[in-house]
Amino acid sequence: MSQLPEHNRQELDPVSSDAPLPAQPDAAPPERSAHRRADSPDVTQELDQLIASVGGQPGSFQAKLIRDAMTTCLKLIPDGRDTGELKLITAAVKELRYAYRVFGQYPEPHKVTIFGSARTPSDHPDYDAAVRFSRIMGEAGWMSITGAGGGIMEAGHVGPGRTKSFGVAIRLPFETTANDVILGDEKLIYFRYFFTRKLMFLSQAEAVALFPGGFGTMDEAYEVLTLIQTGKASMIPIVCCEGDPQPGQIGYWAGFDAWVRDHLLSRKLISPEDLSLYYLSKSPEDAARHIMQFYRNYHSSRYVNDDFVIRLKKPLKPVDIERLSDEFRLLIRAGVDVPGAEPGANLGKMVQRGPYSGELDHLALPRLAFTHTRRGFGRIRQMIDRINEFDPEE
Repeated sequence: MSQLPEHNRQELDPVSSDAPLPAQPDAAPPERSAHRRADSPDVTQELDQLIASVGGQPGSFQAKLIRDAMTTCLKLIPDGRDTGELKLITAAVKELRYAYRVFGQYPEPHKVTIFGSARTPSDHPDYDAAVRFSRIMGEAGWMSITGAGGGIMEAGHVGPGRTKSFGVAIRLPFETTANDVILGDEKLIYFRYFFTRKLMFLSQAEAVALFPGGFGTMDEAYEVLTLIQTGKASMIPIVCCEGDPQPGQIGYWAGFDAWVRDHLLSRKLISPEDLSLYYLSKSPEDAARHIMQFYRNYHSSRYVNDDFVIRLKKPLKPVDIERLSDEFRLLIRAGVDVPGAEPGANLGKMVQRGPYSGELDHLALPRLAFTHTRRGFGRIRQMIDRINEFDPEE
């Protein structure tokens, strides 16, 4: 398979590419007997030949993943899945494949996903704030992803304009068309299922902007917070933005923040550092500045086995690495392996190094690595802020 261009997309569940998948418990019923098992050696060989016939590289990790997907689909036959279940699986895979193809045409520009109400009128302060925010991001080279409907979604397209907008629409009985900015554009994608749509919202974005909205906006806000809090999505900035509230009215996000503190934090249902996962902006300009600051020196992150690897745009000074190791020592457990170091010399602290052998992209960037406890992702967010405060080593 050909090497794809490097992109800025964040990984979901960013585990090492060579890490084995966890064993599944034997809760599912045994597979039914068939003339041939879908995972039998002869069927596997036929699948490998079929993959090679359409351009797959035999023995590659990508080819293995394709074969695993095909094997899983073949197993649906002896499983006896009904038509409705087969339709759902097939449609979901088709939707994801098509969406990835569309986004794949624009790998380089950073993208911000904008969530908010479809009911917000164009003369509302929140609508104006969304236009201003998305325009600033567009002028900085970013593209906007919205649900393609009216209200805040439309405002998120008005700001940057059609050429810098993606529409990720859902088919609903009462929403049958997209807003005029994105309607008819090749970057407008229609989804049947919310779960595939939400996957694209997050997997393609390097930032999320939340504007006031109803149940759907709250669902999207809590889902992205949950995914980042639990380490199932890479760390990205989440900004809460709105227009000026009416006189005597509490701000939408100020009320949200108060509820989180009074009902979640006070009951110890979240940790104090989890409050760092979102930012209450003072204005659209402040929201945009916060996102830009997040990427001042931080580039992206991923796991290589148990090591948490932060890609940096420029290397840090040794003294600042020592500071980070001390300030965030509760995130570190022993185990990071740095080639050429004395045995045990770097255990239990952060080290700056080049790429790991299993990494395939952004190989020119320096890395800050440590063996992570796999806990405290709010502290990871605070650590990234600290990294961006340091002046890098020239």
